[in-house]
This record gives sequence, C-alpha cells and structure tokens, in this order.
Amino acid sequence: QVQLVESGGGSVQAGGSLRLSCAASGRSFSRNAMGWFRQAPGKERELVAGISWSGGNTYYSDSVKGRFTISRDNAQNMVYLRMNSLKPEDTAVYYCAGDSGSMYISPTSKFNYWGQGTQVTVSS
Repeated sequence: QVQLVESGGGSVQAGGSLRLSCAASGRSFSRNAMGWFRQAPGKERELVAGISWSGGNTYYSDSVKGRFTISRDNAQNMVYLRMNSLKPEDTAVYYCAGDSGSMYISPTSKFNYWGQGTQVTVSS
C-alpha cells in the first residue's frame, strides 16, 4: 500500500503563495491518479486538483482554477500543489490522495489512500 506524507503548509497573507508537497512510498504510485483535497471547518472535503499518472491530464475545481497548479515527479515519488493568489477562503486542511484503481483523473475518481493533511491558513 502506498503511504503519503504532506508538507509545506503554513500561514500566509492574502495574495501570497505556498507550495505543498506530497511524498509517496510504494511502487504503484507512478501508475495512480493523484489528487489534492481540502477541508475547511464545518465544510465537506472537496477535490481541488487532480493529475493523471503521467501528468498529461489535470483537473481543477472552479474555485482554484487559474491560481493552483498540480504537478508530479514520478522519479522522485512526489506530487506538488503550487498555490498562488491565495484567499482567506482557501484556508483549510489540505490532503494528498491517490486512486489505486485508475491511472486517469476525473471529478469522480475514487481515491482510496490518503495522507494525514497539512494546514493552510490565509489571513486577510
């Protein structure tokens, strides 16, 4: 089973940037679609960005499109989320997740392994 560890969260002012990293262990990582989710207090967890096994296809929610960029480095077993122009409403715990059942990303991908999460706080 693949294990995921996120890092890079923190506190930033509105308009600032952060890059989240997700380190994966396990041989199947490079064949899995990967995603970044977030969950704010009192809200449901939402998929904000996803990427196919090769990096050739990506998905973004409307709330982050144009501001966030997901990428991966299969040689290093890493997934990244670059977040620019951050807003207070981006404040949440961000989770890295993988779908062992698919190489391709879609809004309905079934993610079945997760990291522990990293807090992102954006102040106005």
